Amino acid sequence: MSLRILVGCKRVIDYAVKIRVKPDKSGVITEGVKHSMNPFDEIAIEEAVRMKEKKIAKEIVAFSCGPTQCQETLRTALAMGADRGIHVEVSGPEYETLQPLHISKMLAKLAKDEQIDLIIVGKQAIDDDCNQTAQMTAALLDWPQATSASKIEAKDGSLQVVREIDGGLETIKVKLPSVVSADLRLNEPRYATLPNIMKAKKKPIKKLAPKDLGVDVSPRIQVVTVEEPPVRQAGAKVENVDAVVEKLKALGHA
Repeated sequence: MSLRILVGCKRVIDYAVKIRVKPDKSGVITEGVKHSMNPFDEIAIEEAVRMKEKKIAKEIVAFSCGPTQCQETLRTALAMGADRGIHVEVSGPEYETLQPLHISKMLAKLAKDEQIDLIIVGKQAIDDDCNQTAQMTAALLDWPQATSASKIEAKDGSLQVVREIDGGLETIKVKLPSVVSADLRLNEPRYATLPNIMKAKKKPIKKLAPKDLGVDVSPRIQVVTVEEPPVRQAGAKVENVDAVVEKLKALGHA
């Protein structure tokens, strides 16, 4: 088996950064804020690299859509083991309103153009938490899908995937070509070594625009307002169980 794998790599605000809402509540502040690859997409890249190490895959193509800085995200993917990158540049107001449907259409078109056998993406991005891209990409291509994957095994032209579901684990079998979304327990991504970071600088990144893929990035939905969650009230200490009951009654909880 020698698959060509396409992996989505989204640039998001780093998970360790405290998010701040813009004064006009139109979104969150991104200027001067540290960004990194979406953690679930790191897992997707790691899984693709492991498949290549097992001779299951022959080429890994990393894809990212966004401003020029997305090339840094792609360089990280290349340093982890991807062979080449594709950057669809979208900036300004268009990037602010970019939605999973737009990304799904780009992935679907690239899958056809690049003769891809398997698409792996993170199950969701930590900024918008949509969890939609894999599902819509599979629908656009009419390919089987295996979402929230915690284990992937390639067998005879198909994939056996263990999925994380509310009730526990579900094992399914999907034919290739297919779309898989990576869950948290699929693997632990490697750190890029310095030699590989240097090699990644020489790996090619193809630059495209949405129109090159025939994708209209005009927004389908409008964000009305973005607000910070309410500040959690401080707790209170009580002397005994009776005091707890009285306190709950006073608050209308009992």
